[in-house]
Amino acid sequence: MREAAIERMLKKKVEQVGGKALKFVSPGWAGAPDRLVLLPGGRLIFVELKAPGRKPRPLQLKRHEELQTLGFDVEVIDSPEGVDEFIRRWADEI
Repeated sequence: MREAAIERMLKKKVEQVGGKALKFVSPGWAGAPDRLVLLPGGRLIFVELKAPGRKPRPLQLKRHEELQTLGFDVEVIDSPEGVDEFIRRWADEI
């Protein structure tokens, strides 16, 4: 399965629970996560998507750490099951 398929699945399932999964592009800030997930109740989660078995690059891990230091949640998803787990975990907080 390709990363793009997992990304489409995330977008669809987030929308089904009333949220938005916006493509995040940040010129001049390489390594930024792929999506900003906005959920009802004011929840914002940065999501890095990967093909199955792939891991974030060192620069991406640095960006995740920077965001977490600022108090933001960052998730890495690399499978359809990961999408489902993400929705279960965060939908409980809606």
